[in-house]
Amino acid sequence: MNEPSAGAPAVEELGYEQARDDLVEVVRRLEAGGLSLDESLRLWERGEALAKTCERLLAGARERIDQALGVTEEDVAGT
Repeated sequence: MNEPSAGAPAVEELGYEQARDDLVEVVRRLEAGGLSLDESLRLWERGEALAKTCERLLAGARERIDQALGVTEEDVAGT
C-alpha cells in the first residue's frame, strides 16, 4: 500500500531526493514507536515502496553514468 498522504505525490512520481527524505522520515517514525499496528504496517509498506523507488532511480543513474563513460572511453580509444 503506497498510497500518498493527502496532497502528496505517489511514491512512483517522486524524485530520488524526495523519496530518500520520505524514507528517512518513515524510518524515524517507526523507530519512535507508539503507533498502532495498522499505522506501523502502512508506514512499513510505504517505506518498502520508497526504497524500491530509490533503488530504481539509482539504477537509472548508474546506467546513464556507464553509458557516458562508455562513450568517453570509446572517444579516447579512437583518437
